[in-house]
Amino acid sequence: TPWFRVDHDGQTLRLTAGGPWTVYHAVSVDAGLRAIVPDKATVAEIDASQIEALDTTGAWLLLRTRALLKDAGLKVTRFHYPKSYRPLVGIIESEHLVAPAEVITHVSLVAFLERLGRASHAVLIQGTGILGYIGRITIEWFKTLYAPQRHFRFTATAHQIEQVGINALPIVGLLMFLVGIVLAYQGADQLSRYGLDILTVNALGIGVLRELGVLITAIIIAGRSGSAFTAEIGTMKVNEEIDAMQTMGLNIDDVLILPRVTGLVIALPFLTFFADIMALIGGAMMCYFQLGITVPAFIRQLHEAINVNTFLVGMIKAPVFAYVIGMVGCYEGLNVERNAASVGKLTTRAVVESVFLVIVLDAGFSVMFSILGF
Repeated sequence: TPWFRVDHDGQTLRLTAGGPWTVYHAVSVDAGLRAIVPDKATVAEIDASQIEALDTTGAWLLLRTRALLKDAGLKVTRFHYPKSYRPLVGIIESEHLVAPAEVITHVSLVAFLERLGRASHAVLIQGTGILGYIGRITIEWFKTLYAPQRHFRFTATAHQIEQVGINALPIVGLLMFLVGIVLAYQGADQLSRYGLDILTVNALGIGVLRELGVLITAIIIAGRSGSAFTAEIGTMKVNEEIDAMQTMGLNIDDVLILPRVTGLVIALPFLTFFADIMALIGGAMMCYFQLGITVPAFIRQLHEAINVNTFLVGMIKAPVFAYVIGMVGCYEGLNVERNAASVGKLTTRAVVESVFLVIVLDAGFSVMFSILGF
């Protein structure tokens, strides 16, 4: 069984530990470690050199004990354990898996404010990091365009256009076709009560071309391609492929980031146009079967309801959304730690952040175009 001993030597508290510190024996020492009383000690020493077996739980207990002593005001001058376990302890420290010295389990205003403050600080740090990364890559992109000595990777960009654009046509087309059917059906169900069946075409055309076409397409691409960017780059980082490329003198931004972002910026406007057409086709079918509006009548009413600005509003948003999705996906991929769990965690984060930013930008565009009269 694991054991530990606490000795007081003047102002020094000495903790000696030994035995198997594993998950199977953690309960037997957990309460005792929490109950350590510093008394008048100001300095602490932890000697775990006699530990015979150590796993993640045991290492976590040692690190938590060190955190407890520090929070009690003691200065930990020595923290010794077998050298063979240094990689394990190092991973737990670097991944910030050590819980705070005191876990707040009760609900209180102080605990709520603390969680709110931590979350706000994390959001601020994450937002600052993404904004700085977007600025840096934007500068690199302009350098590539205007510096003849830099080689733009057309093959890689064309491959990304195929991956994020052409290969996404079936799923985007199918979903937008169904969205068009749903919009036309719901619009007809409400407007037919007032004898305004023909205005279903107006609502469908304006809603799809201005908002829903580009917004839903961007969300689909964020879940499909943005997550793929994070997973691909993250896996390369786990496998140390990025380190190898940097060792060979390759610019990661030129090789990995710019082709993906550029390919997405080129592909998303075309995907948006395709999505608009498929949604209008689905809406036209529903209008024909539900309201008896023929295709010529549908096209005529659509022509009266929309203009060039209606179409341009959606198309202007597409490259901006694509740029943000690509940047967030690549940024999170480069932040992946060297473990599989981090790949999954940051892939999920990339999708959530991309969708959130796309919706925020769409709201900003709506307000801006309304003010400008578009």
